[in-house]
Amino acid sequence: MKIDVRAELADFPWIRATWSDTRLIAASPWRYDRQPSFYVILDEDDPAYGSWGDSGADDPEFQRGGIVRLLAFLRDETIGETLEYLRDKYGGHGEEKSDELALNLPKLYVPDKPRVTRIDSAILDAYRFRSPYLGSRGISEEVQRLMSIGYDRQRRAVTIPWFNADGSLGNVKYRRTDSKTFWYERGGRPIREMVYGINITYERKLKRAAIVEAEVDALTLMSAGIFAIATGGTALNREKAELILRSPIEELMLFRDRDAAGRAWRNRIVAELKGAIDLRVANVARPYKDVNEWACAVNCGACAVDEEPIRRSCERARAVRKLANFQLIT
Repeated sequence: MKIDVRAELADFPWIRATWSDTRLIAASPWRYDRQPSFYVILDEDDPAYGSWGDSGADDPEFQRGGIVRLLAFLRDETIGETLEYLRDKYGGHGEEKSDELALNLPKLYVPDKPRVTRIDSAILDAYRFRSPYLGSRGISEEVQRLMSIGYDRQRRAVTIPWFNADGSLGNVKYRRTDSKTFWYERGGRPIREMVYGINITYERKLKRAAIVEAEVDALTLMSAGIFAIATGGTALNREKAELILRSPIEELMLFRDRDAAGRAWRNRIVAELKGAIDLRVANVARPYKDVNEWACAVNCGACAVDEEPIRRSCERARAVRKLANFQLIT
C-alpha cells in the first residue's frame, strides 16, 4: 500500500512548479524564495518515493525529509494528525518508518468524543513581546492584543494562541518570522479538534462571522472590522463543524484561497454546515491568492502594489462589509 504522493501534493499551490513523471521541482515551501530549489520524488519505483530535498536550505532540518512531514506542513497540522488522515484515507496498518514513506501507518485510537485539553495559560507570560512581523502583514495592534498574539524572542517566532470555546488555552502555534516554518505546543489540544477564534463568538455572542483557512487571514479580516474564525488549514472534520454549529454563529461568509485546496475546503464547509447555518461565499480579488495577500482590500497601504489596485480593492472591501452586514469588533 502506497500513498498517491502526486495526488496529495497537487491540491496545494507551488511556486514555479515543474511536474514530471519522476519529480516535482518548485520553489521551497519552507522559505520565502522563488527559486526552484525544492524537489519531491514522484517515481513509485524509486526507494525514496515521497522524499523531498531543498538545496537552498541552510538549516539541516529543512534540507531533506519525508512526505509525512511535508504534508503536515502543507495541511497546517501536526505529524500525528497527518498520520491519522493518511491512515483513514489509505487504510494503512502496522508500523510507520520514521518520516519516510513505507507506508505502513500506525493504527491510531480516536475517541468518540474528544477530551477537551487545557494547558496552563501562564506559558504565554514568556511571550509578552511584539514582533513587527504581523504588523507588516496588515494586522492591527488592537487585534493582536485581542487574540493574545506574542513573540518568542529566543526562537524568533510569533506565538498564536488557540483557545477552547470556554476561553481556556488549548494550544499555541509558533510561526517563525524569517521562514514559513511553524510548530505547536507539545501536549496541546490537537488542532483537528479546534476552531481558531471560536472563543470570541461565545464571549461576544456573535451571530455573524467570516471563515477562512489560516489564522493570519482571520487576523487580517479582524483588522478590517470583520470578525473571522479559521479552521487551521484545509481540514474541516465533524469535530470542527460541531464547534461551529454549537456556537452562536448563524451566518458565515466563506473566503476561500484561490487554489484547488481552497475549493475543496469550501465544498467541505458547505457539505457540513449547509441547512444549519446561512452560508455565503466571498471571492478574493484577483490576482491575490488569499485574504492576507488581499490585505490592501482591508487595510490600505499594507500591500506594495500600485495605488489604483489599492483603491479598487478598498472599494471592494467596503462593498463586502456592507453586503454581508458583518458583526464588527469594536
